[in-house]
Amino acid sequence: MKSFVMKAIVITQPGGPEVLQLQEYATPAPGQEEVLIEVRAAGLNRADLSQREGKYPAPPGVPPDIPGLEVAGTVVSCGAGVTMWSPGDKVCALLAGGGYAAYVTVKEGQCLPVPEGLSFAEAASLPETVFTVWSNVFQRAKLMPGETLLVHGGSSGIGITAIQLAHALNSKVWVTVGTEEKGQACIRLGATQYINYKKQDFEEELATTGIDVILDMVGGKYLGKNLTILNPEGRLVYINSMGGNLAEVNISTVMQKRITITGSTLRSREYNYKKALAADIRQHVWPLIAAEKFLPVIYATFPFKEAAEAHRLMASSEHTGKIVLVNE
Repeated sequence: MKSFVMKAIVITQPGGPEVLQLQEYATPAPGQEEVLIEVRAAGLNRADLSQREGKYPAPPGVPPDIPGLEVAGTVVSCGAGVTMWSPGDKVCALLAGGGYAAYVTVKEGQCLPVPEGLSFAEAASLPETVFTVWSNVFQRAKLMPGETLLVHGGSSGIGITAIQLAHALNSKVWVTVGTEEKGQACIRLGATQYINYKKQDFEEELATTGIDVILDMVGGKYLGKNLTILNPEGRLVYINSMGGNLAEVNISTVMQKRITITGSTLRSREYNYKKALAADIRQHVWPLIAAEKFLPVIYATFPFKEAAEAHRLMASSEHTGKIVLVNE
């Protein structure tokens, strides 16, 4: 590289979108098992907004003031112990942070090849949602062909990924959404039915459907309703709690139906887990992309310098699909 200084979107202080500023920052150097990626695009996630607000600090060893959990770009250099990649390879990667920058380092096992035919922006929209959905819906909850899945927040990046993957693997999918337009978009992606939570009660609508797995990012008062509509041996998986962390649970319902309540976070998981997860995704999900049974859905792209506007859009929840920053 010509310079040891790069451009990055920096959280100058906890606050609103306006605290995101394009600044000069020291270019990271790859460690023993790391690659240095020239970032061409970075996907946005709700966690980025929480980090900007000071509510979700980066784990140790990660830039505390540069958000970004997923990128796509080109490998420009490799640590001495790297065996999976070479300079010039096009990759997308799951990060613990630091993605809103011209360059980022990441362990080699957290990278995947950019699928044939996809742009960098499309590839950057994949890692966080695919890793999250595959690990929670298919590994943790063990959704099987023929079973039914309910996704709360069907039009989110997580939602559109869960819909497509479950549909491609022969499961039926129900979703909750906030508008009819978002519901129709989910139907086009493979959902069987949508429930507009602003007009309908999903507990009533699904009372006789029988749901095997629920992917919930709302939490709070949804817990009791989720338990009511789950089939015996049902699995309830939490990946966020935007509606609150505390809720009462009817233990009798859990016992009678033999329900499993679980959940996970991905950002702080150990490297060996993420490496194994990436390998599993490459084996099972990447072929679905090649077969066009699962494709990225990009709602909007913004230049890196307009990261604040991208955050405002995400906070509005007006989008269906992913919002991506592109390095022009």
